Amino acid sequence: MSTPHVVIVDAYAPTLRLAQHFRDAGAALIRVQSTREVPHVYRSSLESGAYVDNIVFDGDLTTLCARIAVHDPVAVVAGGESGVELADALSSALGLPTNGVEHSEARRDKYVMIETIRRAGVDAAHQLRVRDEDELRSWHETMGGRIVLKPVRSAAGDHVFFCQTPEESLAAFRKISDATNVFSERNTGVVAQEYLCGTEYMVNTVSRDGHHRVCEIWRTSRVVANGLTDLADGGYLIARRGEAQDVLAHYATEVLDALGIRHGPAHLEIKLTNDGPRLVEVGARIAGGNIPSHAQLSIGESQLDWTVRAYLDPDAFHAGADVDYRRERYVANLALISPVEGTLRGFRDLDAIRSLESFHDLQVYLRPGDHISRTVDDVTYPAAMLLLHETEEVVLRDANTVRFIDGHGFYYLESEDGQA
Repeated sequence: MSTPHVVIVDAYAPTLRLAQHFRDAGAALIRVQSTREVPHVYRSSLESGAYVDNIVFDGDLTTLCARIAVHDPVAVVAGGESGVELADALSSALGLPTNGVEHSEARRDKYVMIETIRRAGVDAAHQLRVRDEDELRSWHETMGGRIVLKPVRSAAGDHVFFCQTPEESLAAFRKISDATNVFSERNTGVVAQEYLCGTEYMVNTVSRDGHHRVCEIWRTSRVVANGLTDLADGGYLIARRGEAQDVLAHYATEVLDALGIRHGPAHLEIKLTNDGPRLVEVGARIAGGNIPSHAQLSIGESQLDWTVRAYLDPDAFHAGADVDYRRERYVANLALISPVEGTLRGFRDLDAIRSLESFHDLQVYLRPGDHISRTVDDVTYPAAMLLLHETEEVVLRDANTVRFIDGHGFYYLESEDGQA
């Protein structure tokens, strides 16, 4: 049997584990880079040695397809948010399992995304594509209360603002409009949305031929910190079944169908409000932050396994897609929330975290001498950790302990004269 070849578009840090899962299943990989310049946030994770071909897209789709076709690939997979549209175009042009190009923009542009599901009859948030400040002020005054502003094309909580007054909204609009996003691209638009009050969940899925598998459901926890409302500080893998989970899974499949996601992974962020579920946004790619790998520790498999199965063994995918996952252990991923800014001298007591009964792993992103910022999004966490235990209460207790330990006194900073 010949070796199957799989194309991954933008194989950066969030996708390296997916690439390895494909290799472990016997596939050879072709790496396509959708932009000549690697986004700054991913430059340290760029690897090219483990691929049978490395191609940088220069804007000529026909030439790119011809070079890829030599390898006779069986699938094209988006490695991350930035690769979604090119993966759609390639899979469609090459006649492979594809989500097509009709709704490609809706799978990337957060305004078009919400409008597309609304037209399909799926409940969605009220929103405005902001064109000028007068329009934004008028819309905020009509909506009243808190609203959310964010770039139409970004990720990782980048430049997301919760605004209580029209004046705050106008200030946020100016900041977003002038900014370069997490993908090293100039922001091309701003969307204002109603603030969705409720618990936020992450639903990770994989699809094949329109058959959707719910791989994991995570309940997120939030804090009010550093001038932000709803700053994410953790996620907890919850059971597949339950009143909330059944509602979320049904809504997620409606969203997937509305956006034309028939093949491959998707990461949906959904708020369960008093009026029912509402989509925050969806990425037509695997979840970031190593979330699938964390789920694997609990379930024994994850979105990574199901993505490989969907493309390399669709019969096995269809045979097991409707079987509920079961947690063998309980898992939570947590982040430290820095309330300080300056030159880091050190952390007060990381050993207190390492000594927790459910402690499994700790990733510290800053070293003494590095600049530390107040945490305002997913890329400014100073550290993150994984809790894992056979008893759920131990994980919940230890998560509360982490929040008790974290805070102003946890961080040593250098003063202006170089002293602590």
